[in-house]
Amino acid sequence: MSDSPSSKPIGPGDHVFLVDGSSFVFRAYFQSINQDAKYNFRSDGLPTGALRLFSTKLYQFIREGAVGIMPTHLAILFDKSEDTFRKEIYPDYKGTRRDPPDDLVPQFPLMREAVSAFGLEPIEKAGFEADDLIATYAIEAEKAGADVLIISSDKDLMQMVTDKVLFYDFESGIKGRSGHRPERKLDVDGVIDYFGVPPDRVTDVQALIGDTSDNVPGVPGIGIKTASALIKEYGDLETLLARAEEIKQPKRRETLINFADQARMSKRLVTLDRHVDCETPLSATRVGDFDAARLIAFGKALELTTLVKRVAEASGLDPNSVEADPRLKSDKLHAATYAAKLMPDEPEPAPSSDDKESKDAGVAAAATDTGAFKPTGGATAGAVAATAVPIDPKTYETVT
Repeated sequence: MSDSPSSKPIGPGDHVFLVDGSSFVFRAYFQSINQDAKYNFRSDGLPTGALRLFSTKLYQFIREGAVGIMPTHLAILFDKSEDTFRKEIYPDYKGTRRDPPDDLVPQFPLMREAVSAFGLEPIEKAGFEADDLIATYAIEAEKAGADVLIISSDKDLMQMVTDKVLFYDFESGIKGRSGHRPERKLDVDGVIDYFGVPPDRVTDVQALIGDTSDNVPGVPGIGIKTASALIKEYGDLETLLARAEEIKQPKRRETLINFADQARMSKRLVTLDRHVDCETPLSATRVGDFDAARLIAFGKALELTTLVKRVAEASGLDPNSVEADPRLKSDKLHAATYAAKLMPDEPEPAPSSDDKESKDAGVAAAATDTGAFKPTGGATAGAVAATAVPIDPKTYETVT
């Protein structure tokens, strides 16, 4: 990509790819753990499996497009944090989600490094989810006359589908094996097949059925078939709730009356904000030429050999002439990242004269580099140091 993307305004004939980076990362991770472990670690033990597949797919989008479409613009959007405006509405929003896997945590910042290496800007905003940014950009692009492809596995984004906006969930896993997910490309008719209602009524159905993955409560006992039938009959959620006393089935009538406010709250949770003030202009996501040297330097530092080979072949640049990015080559990179997770926002104390010299120089180095000498630092330093020990996947044995 060029370092200074064109400022040419978006318009008719442009094809904007909006990639849900947060969904993308988890898809890459779970696919990677089903592959040979030797491909999922750098030689010093840094986990890179999700990063490898993330980078490979991103390269594919840029070079080959998707579903027969080549992007003129490509934006990768991430969740900044889980503290969004939805938490203010409902503190338990996403409250049932588990912490991310330990071997995925150090790869999160590397995903953003990957996006930058491709000459793109990772886009995120505090207080909002990636879905809200995607919705905002989709509206902007559509109003300008461009076509939009939303790339995600999150069904919440199906509410954005129009004649100019498509939803695409790429295939993952191996066909015939556990975890395989077939490709889905949905237009308006596809959304109707999935939810039973058109895109502009999707949030009404979701408000009734809830969402267990995001801990959106919905209305107890109402599934997607009942919800879609009710919305088709009454037109929208508010009309349904206002006329709930007309419903003949006693239990359903009572449930809708008793949980009306919960349904309204659930709709607020699933409705995407389409008016986020995004700092990055959509015109800045225009796809340009690769900076092959920069991408090869990134790939060599993380030992992504297939990516390096493909970029070198496509550009004609000898990879041996490019040095690995020194910022990403450090064998303590993963130790530092784990330390950030283990000790979030903990202030650094003044050095203590009582600190004992470690018998293991590796432990001392890891502890010093990550600021692990804290009041509760004994166990933490050990945990950080343990992540710095090189892992040789070839020595693994499978026990069943």
